[in-house]
Amino acid sequence: MPDDPAGLRRAGATLWVHFAGQPEVGDLRRVGEALGLHPLALEDVMNHGQRPKLDDFDDHLFLEMGCLTQDGIHPVVHDFALFLGQDFVVSVYYGSENLFAGVHARLVDASGRLRRSGTDRLAHALLDVVVDHAFPVLEALGERIEDLETDLLDRPGPGALRELHQLKREMLLIRRAVWPARDVLANLSRGDAPQIAEQSRIYFGDVYDHTVQIIELVESYRDMLAGMLDIYLSSVSNRQNEVMKVLTVIATIFIPLTFIVGVYGMNFSVNETSPWAMPELRAYYGYPILWLVMLGVAGAMLLFFKRRRWF
Repeated sequence: MPDDPAGLRRAGATLWVHFAGQPEVGDLRRVGEALGLHPLALEDVMNHGQRPKLDDFDDHLFLEMGCLTQDGIHPVVHDFALFLGQDFVVSVYYGSENLFAGVHARLVDASGRLRRSGTDRLAHALLDVVVDHAFPVLEALGERIEDLETDLLDRPGPGALRELHQLKREMLLIRRAVWPARDVLANLSRGDAPQIAEQSRIYFGDVYDHTVQIIELVESYRDMLAGMLDIYLSSVSNRQNEVMKVLTVIATIFIPLTFIVGVYGMNFSVNETSPWAMPELRAYYGYPILWLVMLGVAGAMLLFFKRRRWF
C-alpha cells in the first residue's frame, strides 16, 4: 500500500483497490481518507460480521454481504464489502483464498471488454464471483444430504442424527447470509444511483437472479432436512419393531416348551401303581421322545409363523 493512495487516481482511469485476508486498519483508513469514503461505512468494514446492506452516500455506494465458501466439507461465510465510486472500486474480502483471480486476469487483458468498461461493470464482475461461488458449495452440501438420506434409511443411528443436526445448523447459517443479500442486490439493480449506468443494471439483475436461484436451492434443502428427521424416527421405529417381532416369535415358541418342561420337571414321587402317576417319567425312551416333541412343536410354530408372514 503506497503512503499516498490518492496518487493512484488518474483522470479517465478506473482505480481498483482490493484487500484480502485480514486487512490492516491503518491501510483501510488511508484509502478511505484518500477516496473520501464515508467513515460509518469504513467502521462497518472494520467491524466485520455485519448484516448485508446497501448504503448510498451520494458520491459513492457501499455494499456489504457474505460470500459463501468451504472449510473442508463445511460451508463458511466470509464478509465481502464493496465501495463503488465514479472512478474507483474498493473491495474487501475477509477470506484467504484468491477468489478474484479471474477478474484480475480479465483486467490485465488489454483487449478485454472489462478493462474498457467503467467501475459499474467491474463491481458487477466482483459481485458475480461472490454470488456464483455459492453454487459449488451448495452442490457439495447436496451430496452430503443425499448420503445422509441413504444412511438414515440403511443405518440409522446417533452418528446420522448428529450429521442431520450439523447440516441443519449449516443451512441456517447459509440462509441468514443469502436472504438479506437478495434484497441488497434487488435494490442495486432497480435503484437510480448515478454510479451505475442504465445499460449496466441488467447485469446486476442477472446477479440478483442467481441469488434467487440460490435461495430456492437452500429452501429445497431445508425442506429435505426437515423431512429427514421423520425418516430417522420412522427408520428407528421400524428397526425396533423388527427387534420386537423377533423377540416375540422367540418368546411365543418357548411358551409351550416351557409348559412341557415345567410339567415333566415337577418330579412327584408317587407309587408306580397309582393311577395319578406319570408313566412317561420311567419310559425307556422318555427323554429323547420329549426332545423330539419339543422340536416338533417349535418347528410347527415356526412354519405357522412363516406362512402367516409374521417374520
